[in-house]
Amino acid sequence: MKCRFVGRTDPGLVRSVNQDDYHLDPDGRFFIVADGMGGHAGGQEASQIAKETIQAYLKQHWQSEVESEQLLEQALYEANQAIVEDQKNHPERSDMGTTVVVVMFRLQHSWFAHVGDSRLYRFRGSKLEQITEDHTWVAKAMKAGDITLEQARMHPWRHVLSQCLGRRDLPKVDVQQMEVQPGDRLLICTDGLTEELNDALITSDLESSSKNEEVAVNLIEAAKEKGGRDNITVVIVEIDEMSLEG
Repeated sequence: MKCRFVGRTDPGLVRSVNQDDYHLDPDGRFFIVADGMGGHAGGQEASQIAKETIQAYLKQHWQSEVESEQLLEQALYEANQAIVEDQKNHPERSDMGTTVVVVMFRLQHSWFAHVGDSRLYRFRGSKLEQITEDHTWVAKAMKAGDITLEQARMHPWRHVLSQCLGRRDLPKVDVQQMEVQPGDRLLICTDGLTEELNDALITSDLESSSKNEEVAVNLIEAAKEKGGRDNITVVIVEIDEMSLEG
């Protein structure tokens, strides 16, 4: 898979500390976005541990014969365990956790895994599609038909996660294949973006420029203009061509 990519993060206008983190593999093999929680030190630490553990595990086992689904799943479990171990060693960070989204291109296939409410979108043509499903109370309520999208955006429980890394009872991680084609743009972001911008506004910014760096800046600035109440992280991956590389 050949792609172009860019990542940017911003603390926003309210938070004094940026608890988001991200990683762009220089070879374009995988991309990570994490949004930490649990106090200033705890949130920063959790997202950093997740990022570093996942990227180290994927690099170490990339050439192994392990199936891609198992590789990605295990990388997230390793990150979860690393955060749990850090909680044991630092009781002051016992409540810390993090969301995570990982996109991976391996052996001619595209994969993603996520925990929490950071999101993955696919932008194709002029259509924006949310690929991940938020692990939140309101997402479950919407799926059950108990609340509408409009109600969900304003619901007081909209930030309540049903899953995050840093929990001993982490359920089975959802790893899925994703279909991509040349010209697709993948947007990986934290909820600091999606809390401020709806799909129509995100689509407008993606359509506004063919330059990924410019789009990333515009998205963050637009979120800040809408309030910037949380840290904002944006990673854009544009598929150039499909290749036979592993």
